[in-house]
Amino acid sequence: MEFDVVIVGAGPSGLATACRLMQLAQEKEQELMVCVVEKGSEVGAHILSGAVFEPRAINELFPDWKEKGAPLNTKVKGDDIYLLNSESSGIKLPSFSVPKTMHNEGNYIVSMGNVCRWLAEQAEQLGVEIFPGFPAHSVIYNDDGSVGGIITGDMGLDQEGKQKDSFMPGMELRAKYTVFAEGCRGHLGKELIEKFQLDAGKSPQHYGIGFKEIWDIDPEKHQEGLVIHTAGWPLEKGTTGGGYLYHAENNQVFVGIIIDLNYSNPYLNPFEEFQRYKHHPKISQYLEGGKRVSYGARALAKGGFNSLPKMTMPGAIMVGCDAGTINYAKIKGNHTAMKSGMLAAETIMSAFATGDEGCQDLTAYTDNYKASWLYDELYNTRNFGPAMHKFGMYVGGAYNMVDQNFFGGKLPFNFKDESLDHEQLKLASESAVINYAKPDNKLSFDRLSSVFLSNTNHEEEQPCHLKLADVSIPMTVNLAKYAEPAQRYCPAGVYEIQNTEEGDKFVINAQNCIHCKTCDIKDPSQNITWVTPEGTGGPNYPNM
Repeated sequence: MEFDVVIVGAGPSGLATACRLMQLAQEKEQELMVCVVEKGSEVGAHILSGAVFEPRAINELFPDWKEKGAPLNTKVKGDDIYLLNSESSGIKLPSFSVPKTMHNEGNYIVSMGNVCRWLAEQAEQLGVEIFPGFPAHSVIYNDDGSVGGIITGDMGLDQEGKQKDSFMPGMELRAKYTVFAEGCRGHLGKELIEKFQLDAGKSPQHYGIGFKEIWDIDPEKHQEGLVIHTAGWPLEKGTTGGGYLYHAENNQVFVGIIIDLNYSNPYLNPFEEFQRYKHHPKISQYLEGGKRVSYGARALAKGGFNSLPKMTMPGAIMVGCDAGTINYAKIKGNHTAMKSGMLAAETIMSAFATGDEGCQDLTAYTDNYKASWLYDELYNTRNFGPAMHKFGMYVGGAYNMVDQNFFGGKLPFNFKDESLDHEQLKLASESAVINYAKPDNKLSFDRLSSVFLSNTNHEEEQPCHLKLADVSIPMTVNLAKYAEPAQRYCPAGVYEIQNTEEGDKFVINAQNCIHCKTCDIKDPSQNITWVTPEGTGGPNYPNM
């Protein structure tokens, strides 16, 4: 099938690209064929975000979004930040001591899954074709090396890769231009960055793992529009990140934690840290007596400005979290992802207007990006993450407060973090074992019951989508040196060491995978590669 533009991923960046393309085509009275492929069972099924949403990009894309019924219903009414200095105490920080980037006046508490469903409706009304359940499995390269589109994954293969009766081959979707909007650590984006050396001269990308649960809580405890962020406990020295609790509509709260994946103790279990977090009085006061209704986790790219790769290559543009456009100083990436996609659409349409037949390196995108508020926003927060890593939470936090509140991010420094997240683990023999309490099944829970709430499902009889470059490394290297941290950093219990009569065995429970990509990032041997499973596989988040 041939299109003018193929977009990989129906998240905020991909859908914003699609909508803007068709808006411009209508303005120019130009016929344009655009399709979006999405690996989830439906648009929004794999979308997970906190989310406090800044409406700047959607204001530009759809100035009449309120009249069109966009699901931005809960305005932020309060903004509290706490420093948790122990498991039972914490202090509320005065507003003046908090970087302006953390202030949320004018923003909305939303379900990004529902926002993406709404964006998909707008895209389809504009004439975009959207194919959910079709993962982009591989890139089509033209004879000259340029990107010519993508191939969707085969369906109906058994564990050995042999065709079953239900076999259906993947489709070639060819395009003049392909936009990659896969989200953080997209497997095709990862391939393209390496192939075209898009990260040459850039700092390495840095990542965190973000958890989220939705709770129905006692209406008397609910304060619609209240945003709470925390720093400090339960994360110990050398581990950075922070927690959040957002009071959404319908007596629901969104609670979660983000843990940077540059942590050093191989015994740290991010899922268990999240379970501990919910027991802190500042958080548990809202959750006690409530009911957990949903769970999910997802990696996020937090390197920011210094880690952004070149986003164009012959025949393609990379946008959103696939490139790493999140503004970590705000803990927000949805508005920046949307803007990056809108810029891609405008660049492509300008090229078509000159008679461009496709497959060029649209370097004009870089110029458009540098002339936009997206560049200014990311540039002015370039030091936020590196300062925290370089100086620690207190000194780094103080620097960020001064830089953002008094200088607007324009202090003449450029801190860089050249470390690699997967290289930061210490040897198990040099690290303290962390003993986590058993879940009480009221505030804290185990991983398997949590995965159940994510509605995760994969066809069992299919090739494993978690590929090991060397099947011996988990036991001979990772277990021997690092007590095999995959058992702990995976938020879904995919990896385990089983004791059998033949000895210890490394087992991959791929059916549990919630597509967070943490294993692809944090494995100290870089031995695991995440690829797409069969279409519709993975979580089915209803309103995350």
